[in-house]
Amino acid sequence: MADPRQASGSGALETCCLERILEALKLLLSPGGSGSSSLQITKHDVLLATLKSNLSAVEDKLLKDPHWKTLKLLRDEIANKAEWPQNSVDVTWSFTSQILLWLLCLKETMIHLAADFNPGKSNPRTPEAAPALSPDTLSISQQKTVQSVLQFVVTLGVCPYLMPGVGVPLRYRTEFGAVVQDVVCLDAAPDATRRLYTSCRVLLNVAQHASLGSLIFCRHFGDIAAGLCQLGFCPTKRKPLKPEEEVLTEEERALSREALRDILNQIYQPLAVRELLTLQGGPPQACTDVKTQVRSQAPAWLRRLCGQLLSERLMRPSGVQAVVRGILEGAGAGAAGGHDAEATAADWKKCDLIAKILASCPQQSLSPEDYYRDICPQILDLFHFQDKLTARQFQRVATTTFITMSRERPQLAAKYLLQPMLAPLHRCLNTAEIPESDMVPGTILVTEEELSRCIEDVFKVYVVGNEPSAVLVDSLLPVLGVLFSLYCFTRQSVSHIRSLCEEILLWILGKLERKKAIASLKGFAGLDKSMPSLHSLCHFRAATQGGVMVTIKEPICDEDEDEALYQKVSSEQWQVEHLGDLLSLCQECGLAGDFFIFCLKELTHVAEENEAEFKMEPFSSKSLLELAQHHTLLVEGQEQKLLVLQLVAVLCERMSEQIFTNIAQLKSTDFAVLKQLLPLLEKVSNTYPDPVIQELAVDLRITISTHGAFSTEAVSVAAQSTLNKNDPEGKTEGQRQTSHERSTGVSRSHLEQQQSHEKSNQTGLKSNTPLIPQEVSEPNATTNQKSRNITTEQLQEVLLSAYDPQIPTRAAALRTLSRWIEQREAEALEMQEKLLKIFLENLEHEDTFVYLSAIQGVALLSDAYPEKILLGLLTQYDSGKDKHTPETRMKVGEVLMRIVRALGDMVSKYREPLIHTFLRGVRDPDSAHRASSLSNLGELCQRLDFLLGSVVHEVTACLIALAKTDPEVQVRRAAVHVIVLLLRGLSQKATEVLRDVLKDLYHLLKHVVHLEPDDVAKLHAQLALEELDEIMRNFLFPPQKLEKKIVVLP
Repeated sequence: MADPRQASGSGALETCCLERILEALKLLLSPGGSGSSSLQITKHDVLLATLKSNLSAVEDKLLKDPHWKTLKLLRDEIANKAEWPQNSVDVTWSFTSQILLWLLCLKETMIHLAADFNPGKSNPRTPEAAPALSPDTLSISQQKTVQSVLQFVVTLGVCPYLMPGVGVPLRYRTEFGAVVQDVVCLDAAPDATRRLYTSCRVLLNVAQHASLGSLIFCRHFGDIAAGLCQLGFCPTKRKPLKPEEEVLTEEERALSREALRDILNQIYQPLAVRELLTLQGGPPQACTDVKTQVRSQAPAWLRRLCGQLLSERLMRPSGVQAVVRGILEGAGAGAAGGHDAEATAADWKKCDLIAKILASCPQQSLSPEDYYRDICPQILDLFHFQDKLTARQFQRVATTTFITMSRERPQLAAKYLLQPMLAPLHRCLNTAEIPESDMVPGTILVTEEELSRCIEDVFKVYVVGNEPSAVLVDSLLPVLGVLFSLYCFTRQSVSHIRSLCEEILLWILGKLERKKAIASLKGFAGLDKSMPSLHSLCHFRAATQGGVMVTIKEPICDEDEDEALYQKVSSEQWQVEHLGDLLSLCQECGLAGDFFIFCLKELTHVAEENEAEFKMEPFSSKSLLELAQHHTLLVEGQEQKLLVLQLVAVLCERMSEQIFTNIAQLKSTDFAVLKQLLPLLEKVSNTYPDPVIQELAVDLRITISTHGAFSTEAVSVAAQSTLNKNDPEGKTEGQRQTSHERSTGVSRSHLEQQQSHEKSNQTGLKSNTPLIPQEVSEPNATTNQKSRNITTEQLQEVLLSAYDPQIPTRAAALRTLSRWIEQREAEALEMQEKLLKIFLENLEHEDTFVYLSAIQGVALLSDAYPEKILLGLLTQYDSGKDKHTPETRMKVGEVLMRIVRALGDMVSKYREPLIHTFLRGVRDPDSAHRASSLSNLGELCQRLDFLLGSVVHEVTACLIALAKTDPEVQVRRAAVHVIVLLLRGLSQKATEVLRDVLKDLYHLLKHVVHLEPDDVAKLHAQLALEELDEIMRNFLFPPQKLEKKIVVLP
């Protein structure tokens, strides 16, 4: 016969209402019985009184309200089944115990409601009819009530009983937590450990319901995990003498350990990683301030445990992704791609930390090789996420991990990272064995997706990672031939991997030793047959998604031999041309020049060979096999010679004269070898039908004969026209530079050279570009290379050349000194005073090429030491005609303008001396000096922005006076142009910076437009009015922006 108590309880479970349980929970949470949901209780006695009052209110409700009778039966049944002490002298535990009982009631009720739910079949003909909602579903307000209850349980039943260093202490979380920490009585029964065990077990029991479990683990997983760690793994101080003295039995400790591992396996793994990292804590901090001291250091046993659990998370399937997401999401990036994802992706320190974690073999792994075998495929998968923000984070982590593993364990990284990544390229090498099943014509050996993914991964690891370690470089060398063939194929059509292949090839050629780089180029050109290349049975084909795939060729029929021969010759010609295009991008590092010299040396061997060496012996003395072999050698030798000639021709067309700018590449032995070409070049210059090639041959003869000192001007013009033919869009070398100022400097440098050549036209010769430092006409990237550590002898030689009477030599020396200053050469910077003296003396020179080189040198030297040099230049600029000539003062003004541009935002530090000097300059008797001062003033005001405010009235008064009253038209033009620069530089900020003088400037511009006789000044004024009109229109009528706003109604 069944127990009547059980029967009544079962009936209660069937009829109990979910809303009544939630009403009871609300009553327990109401402070002072007022029904308010506020939790802002700050007094200890008030808190205790409120807890007692709420417990009494619930008991009274259960006894007096007849509607709560079934609820009382359910609560009593759950309480009788409970195995923990429910009453205590400590009110906080009594309150926590009651809440735990009500949570169990809530769980049982929701389970029975879901079990009894039997929804009817929905009518498929009415799509708007939604399926019936399960009765155990909690509304939003009910979920908030449950969350508040759970917060009370964790605050009163878990956190106060954690040991120091385990989890984040309550007193450092909220003000209410600090109150609770002081109210809890740890000496009262039951024991603190027993309370913690009870709270954790009951919460885990409640969490078995799916919807309640999500509410518990979403916010309180870290505290529950901390409690289970303490219960199951904290070492006991001493062994109790009697079993009844044990707080927890060994079985209960084992249950705690098992429960911890279960919830760690069940929840979202990045959340588990983040909470374990929080529990593990960081190194001990020396901070003694109570406000900034968040927590004490975690105990040693907890740190070891968290490390072990984190390693287990890592070793699971998709463990790498979980660890990465856990750390990045914990860093504030949201769900790995939130609004702070870009900032997190830029945090290299965090990426390095993750890389070190992933590269370190945990103790749980049998060996590093086993660990790398399991982890490396997951690391490669990090490259292949589709979401852009997530992909940016994961790719940076993967690249850093790739490099770290390659540095720490190169052999394992090569085996488990590099080989799988490069497998599609290795599969189609001529050294690879293709299975017979794949040798059917038309078989796809490498799919488009595989090849695209391989190229993208190589780009991310090598180019983006930019770590030229030995294992990375050596692993890429065997597949360079296939990469170059793929690059040549993509150049013939449109493909998204073309730029990636080009960047990879440029990167590896720049990082290789020069001998290996030349050897690789020989293989690309076909001069070195030993270099691994694309398999003879394979060829590239365009794929449907814009990529490339590798397939098996169709067999060649006898009828198609001519077509196959034509395709082979065309392919070789394309490869040579594409190699020339690739080398045209390597002129900065000198690789193109070295390879050109190598080709010229090979050409000397061709010129030296005598036909007598190839005379065959009598046929009678050779067998047929020997004759065939000899004929094959002859054909291969002729192919080699033709290939060398074709290479030299292509390089002459593709390369500019800048490959000769670095004379350090050419040694005396090199010129001795090159001189053997002089008879051949003379013959070409006399007999070749193309005049451009003739003049190029003459240019080479002059360059070789003078060791790169001179070349004819006519040949330079012809070479430039050839370059323009090869580049129909007009993308000259200067236009390819990314820096606008650098490109401006290059074009100006060419103009200066032309002016200098006009002055020295009597000799018919000009200073050849080899004497001009390469960095003068190349991008700023060259200045970021390592310092060459020039010697004292080299510096002294260049200093002597700076006083050479020959204009080209002097200008080249000044440019070389400027380059050394820009590269921060220590030897040159130690002699800054002497260099400044040299540059200032050369300012007096009448040749444009010389004094502009000196201007550049002074500007670079001032950029390095502005405090020491700028004031002296201002004094010299401000001096009268009796001390310096007007031309010298104008040149100093040009130097000051360049310094202002170079300083950028730092010009604000020298605002006062600069403005005072330029304002004094506008009152100079010399009109050219006044115009120069106005030009410099415009450049300065354009960069001061809001710092112009304190002197804006002085500047405006000066401009108004000069624009209206100056007798020289050049000065009036300059004054109006300063206003144009001022408005253009300030843009929308003009309404704030020029607020007090904007009306005066407007009246001035109107005055110039109506009364100024000079048309150029009128044009400047009209441009300024247009700028001002645009500024005021945007200020008064800002552009309308369509924005979506979400407003939360009260």
